[in-house]
Amino acid sequence: MTTTPEFRHELLWGQLHALGVIAQLGSFTKAAQRLGLSKAAVSQRIAELERAMGQTLVARTTRSVRLTDAGRQLVEETEASFAHITRTLGATRDAAGQPRGLLRLTAPVALGRQHVAPLLGEFLRRYPEIRIELDLSDRVAALTQEGFDLAIRHTSAPPDTHVAVRLCASRSLLVASPAYLAAQGAPAHPEALSQHACLPYLRPGPALWLFEKGGQRLRVPVLGPLRAGNSEILRDAALDGLGLALLPDFSAAEPLREGRLVEVLPDWRPVGFFGDAIYAIHPWASTTPRPLRLLIDHLKQQLRRGFVSE
Repeated sequence: MTTTPEFRHELLWGQLHALGVIAQLGSFTKAAQRLGLSKAAVSQRIAELERAMGQTLVARTTRSVRLTDAGRQLVEETEASFAHITRTLGATRDAAGQPRGLLRLTAPVALGRQHVAPLLGEFLRRYPEIRIELDLSDRVAALTQEGFDLAIRHTSAPPDTHVAVRLCASRSLLVASPAYLAAQGAPAHPEALSQHACLPYLRPGPALWLFEKGGQRLRVPVLGPLRAGNSEILRDAALDGLGLALLPDFSAAEPLREGRLVEVLPDWRPVGFFGDAIYAIHPWASTTPRPLRLLIDHLKQQLRRGFVSE
């Protein structure tokens, strides 16, 4: 009969933690990045844990990584304890004085480039022991699975499975350049947009813009020379006189202040396209780590006035 080697349980905590991270991320490579280890070191930890348990915990193929039933049971039985340890360590560290640690932040490309990234310098100078990794992507990341501490989202319906802190209001604006309006005239009614070059956001199906005024709603099909999935590209096309663009206010704010863009149909409110607020969203926890709380407070303080005055 084969005997299982004896292991001191207290020497297995690192191996158990690695197993939990693999279960969360579904990848040895991503787990190694999260843990700050090489992929080989993570594989070695799992091999050591499997020898200690006397059974396979992770099933590997060329295309996927999944936990066996024994591996899943081990993670389920220990994940609450590791979460408690993480919270306790964070609280103890916070109480020691200077906040420190790594924060992984994700934000949409245009909003992140124009308004989030410029606010980080002051924050990092104020808290030199905090480090930030900023990922800009218009893809909606799964925070826990991908290891993000915080997401900045432009939405009207933040997920109720996470903590969502409203940073500021946002609204959509129909804009065009003065040159385009001088050449083509300004539409007096949303229905007149069918006679204009429009620059819709790239989404599946035909381009439809919805407007509201005094309880009346109009859905207007629009066409134009360019569709794009990024508000900065559409803003620049509008600045170039290619047509009218429906933009979130954070992309239109600067050229509107400078007079390089003009709001069109200001009495009609574009609805149902972009979000009506900017949120800071993070996974639920019984306590919020101090560095994360400080970053959220900083962003809220800086963005509280919004982007374009009503």
